[in-house]
Amino acid sequence: MPPLHHIPVSPFQRPRILIVGCGDIGTRIVKRLTRFSAYRVFALTSQQARFPEIKALGGIPILGNLDQADSLWRLKGLASTVIHLAPPQNTGSSDLRTRNLLRILAQGSPGVRRLIYVSTTGVYGDCGGGDAVETRAVNPQSERAKRRVDAEWQLRNWALLHRVKLSILRVPGIYDANRLPIDRLKAGTPALLPADDAYSNHIHADDLARIVCAAMYYGKPQRVFNACDGVQTKMGDYFDQVADAFGFDRPPRLPADQVQSLVSPMLWSFMRESRHVRNDRLKELRVRLRYPTTEAFLKELTSKSL
Repeated sequence: MPPLHHIPVSPFQRPRILIVGCGDIGTRIVKRLTRFSAYRVFALTSQQARFPEIKALGGIPILGNLDQADSLWRLKGLASTVIHLAPPQNTGSSDLRTRNLLRILAQGSPGVRRLIYVSTTGVYGDCGGGDAVETRAVNPQSERAKRRVDAEWQLRNWALLHRVKLSILRVPGIYDANRLPIDRLKAGTPALLPADDAYSNHIHADDLARIVCAAMYYGKPQRVFNACDGVQTKMGDYFDQVADAFGFDRPPRLPADQVQSLVSPMLWSFMRESRHVRNDRLKELRVRLRYPTTEAFLKELTSKSL
């Protein structure tokens, strides 16, 4: 990705970027995009209490709620690039939040020229441990994943209709120092026996923010990318890595029927789907991952604490 400080920018007309769903990943993106004052970065939030934090990062907060279409009028014609990070609502099979967003984005002038959507690798469903590549047909097996497929479908059709360059980033488990399964390990939550275990896929939060920014420059129109590290790691092995790094007991390994009876339905829905998500297309975005494996991150993290 080209250095932002090399981009010629008029001080009176910096390109505008809108971030929808400015949580942890959104704030990392704001930091990257405002570093050299090359852009005016707007961040939609439903919490006015977050305004000082967003302003401190160099962003411009916009108050609005994707569940309330009437609150989104400020987004009309606001930005030529939109980064859509907001998850769907918690119920139903359609993403009503994305529908509300697209209705308002279609009304402004000048219009949106590029849109980046952060989706989930859950849209592939259970691949039986097989490869999940971007050309594989989606097979969502939870209501949560079905809402994501609906969002992708809405965005594809909208982008074609309005001649918008769309990049869809399908993301697996995001991790960082504050996003590790520490509580689960402390609680002694069991993992599956190796024979029953599912492949788990990961991406570090900082690497994901870098991938999103790179898609602004290099994402081909209407292109899907798996935004992951591409490493084959079974879920139980990942928990063992974290346990070993922090000196916890490794989780007990149990058969599938016993684990299902001991964990929540949502956790079980993650544990029963096995897929090896390939990331071959990331080379198109010219991104070199800072953390190509979870082990590399854990080694760096624990070495800092010594």
